[in-house]
Amino acid sequence: MSKIQDWNPEDSHFWETKGKKIARKNLFISVFALILAFIVWQIWSVVAVRLNDVGFNLTKNELFTLAALPGLVGATFRLVYTFMPGLVGGKRWTVISTSVLLIPAIGIGFAVQNPETPYSVLVLLAALCGLGGGCLSSSTATLNPFFPKKEKGTANGINVGIGNLGVSVVQFVTPIVIGVGFIGIMTGGAQVLPDGTEIFLQNAAFVWVIPIILAVLLTIFKMDTLPNTKQSVREQLSILKYKHTWIMTWLYVMCFGSFIGYSAAFPLLIRSEFPEVDAVKFAFLGPLVGASIRPFGGWLSDKVNSGSKVTFWVIVSMIIATSGVVYFLNTHYFLGFLILFLLLFAGAGIANGATFRMIPFIFEAKLAAPVLGFTAAIAAYGAFFIPKLFGWSIETTGTANLALYIFITYYVISLFVCWYWYSRKNSGIKC
Repeated sequence: MSKIQDWNPEDSHFWETKGKKIARKNLFISVFALILAFIVWQIWSVVAVRLNDVGFNLTKNELFTLAALPGLVGATFRLVYTFMPGLVGGKRWTVISTSVLLIPAIGIGFAVQNPETPYSVLVLLAALCGLGGGCLSSSTATLNPFFPKKEKGTANGINVGIGNLGVSVVQFVTPIVIGVGFIGIMTGGAQVLPDGTEIFLQNAAFVWVIPIILAVLLTIFKMDTLPNTKQSVREQLSILKYKHTWIMTWLYVMCFGSFIGYSAAFPLLIRSEFPEVDAVKFAFLGPLVGASIRPFGGWLSDKVNSGSKVTFWVIVSMIIATSGVVYFLNTHYFLGFLILFLLLFAGAGIANGATFRMIPFIFEAKLAAPVLGFTAAIAAYGAFFIPKLFGWSIETTGTANLALYIFITYYVISLFVCWYWYSRKNSGIKC
């Protein structure tokens, strides 16, 4: 185990001669593990689309529930994971949290091969995917102390942004790997689609087993342990008494909650609203755009020295983009719908990076890590509530419009919150 005795990234000489190399190595390991966590967390967003094609008989609401449930459980796990690096150490917890991803990955691989699998079992496996959802909070809390304040925005943007790419990766890779027979034959055989095509849906889960094992080994042998980063739960819970913890949580729900919720719902939303379109071909684009652009949000905020101003203008763009999505849904024009939704994903991604950059400037170093974890935990509930809102809106009114109007209302309130407490000239807080 590599345990560093002295760590002072704010010392420019230490940082340039020693600290930067160590921090970047740990950033790489953290990103790799986080990508896999997001893959497991969001695997149901694409697997659910195919279940009825291979013999299951589930309602739209049941399918949206399978896509949403990992978000609910993942967000709840984050509330626990936030405090674990401070209790047991970041490296140790990364090993544990990455290892348990094997449970749902293997379980789903077996369950989807049998259409007689009870819905309760599918629900349990969807819930266990929440193990992956918890990892962002602990990953952020683990990585944050490695970097100086001037680079935290960029570092957090890279860690979480590229980690978020796991959502896009699973939605892009799944349609490819479920057609690879040599893997499927080794893991249980094919399922036959109504048109006679053979697929191997279990591959969507089994293909990640070896990368997860590699991530665990990489963490064990290469990740470092920093001194003076452990905190008791009581010390970390002190963040709850600060009003800015709750204000920043509201803003992070606005952006990350949108990103992860839309990611979970996007494939099923396309299939529901545009049944003539092959949803699986386009589903990965939204998460790809949102995750890829997140580091830019942190970098831009560092460059202009204001995450709050970046966040403010991005919220404006999200209000416009969501209104455009409603328009193109009503005119049933898929290309317009897709472009505006991708702009919405882009806005959420940039705001993710910008808001995470704000937190280390609002809070002192010891408090910043648990605040980052806590806000990420609450925001993750978007992965449950957004798909459920879409499912409720479609079943109640026949369209997704009502859900989108609710999201626009949230964004308008968030615009005021960001302006009043942070981005206006006399707010009193420079972040």
